[in-house]
Amino acid sequence: MTEDFDADDLAAHRRLLDRVVAAHGPLEVVVLAFGILGDQARAEADAAHAAAIVHTDYVAQVSVLTHTAELLRTQGSGSVVVFSSVAGVRVRRANYVYGSAKAGLDGFASGLADALHGTGAHLLLVRPGFVIGRMTEGMTPAPFSSTPDQVADATVAALRRRRGVVWVPAVLRPVFAALRFVPRAIWRRMPR
Repeated sequence: MTEDFDADDLAAHRRLLDRVVAAHGPLEVVVLAFGILGDQARAEADAAHAAAIVHTDYVAQVSVLTHTAELLRTQGSGSVVVFSSVAGVRVRRANYVYGSAKAGLDGFASGLADALHGTGAHLLLVRPGFVIGRMTEGMTPAPFSSTPDQVADATVAALRRRRGVVWVPAVLRPVFAALRFVPRAIWRRMPR
């Protein structure tokens, strides 16, 4: 089942989840699949736009995740899927507003996964690279790009194995392990 809602309406999040549970019973798998890329150039000059990106991509996600985790803890089962991004693993100058929100989300989800350990609830953190889709339409795909179907397949496989983290494609894990050591003077010139 999918449920439409206004991600930025924080006060509505718990009511939404309560409606879903009342209508369909305990939550088995909750997939948070919302966010915005925003316009980096605009965000550098327009604080409201920068704040809107961070609000949707971090603050709203934290709200939904906190309510979801509480429900999963109470029922003693269920999984939640959180879509982070390699953009948050090491934030680049070319998209630092979006990347910083993803970095915060990645950290929050990692901590929440630890907090859920032993409760019967499970969190899967998905770290895709560039995904060719609606959000990136018109952009030149980055190396190791994937499609929404590839991200979905990797997510389902990781969920079935109750993994904690999945990189999509898998090659990005060692690539970003190495990229941690790229000097900052070079890193700041990296493209999106």
